[in-house]
Amino acid sequence: MQKPETLTIQSSADVVLVRQAVRRVAIEIGFGLVDQTKIVTAASELARNTLDYGGGGTVQLEALQEGLKRGLKLTFEDQGPGIPDIELALKDGFTTGNGLGMGLSGAKRLASEFEIESCVGVGTRVTIVRWK
Repeated sequence: MQKPETLTIQSSADVVLVRQAVRRVAIEIGFGLVDQTKIVTAASELARNTLDYGGGGTVQLEALQEGLKRGLKLTFEDQGPGIPDIELALKDGFTTGNGLGMGLSGAKRLASEFEIESCVGVGTRVTIVRWK
């Protein structure tokens, strides 16, 4: 993958497409099965959050290289209601929906790098990086 790839997330079928695209790029980068599973699981949780809580959005997939180190950067963006308390949203078990409250915190644990920006009434951007 040379150029960043952007996918739209507007339905449950799109969440499946995101998982498939992330796995494909992770394999292209040379991730082993454990790293593939971790980044695909994190991507699945964040794509589901983008759909369920953000009302849909996008994800950008970008292959990274720093010297001999290779990685995959995923940026999820929505223009939903935003997260009023990010610290609370990152606590295990916290949910405003019907889930287990492990999506954001779980994705954070599975990523090498994690960043979240959110503004109430504007939307949310979550960026994760997994290094090989």
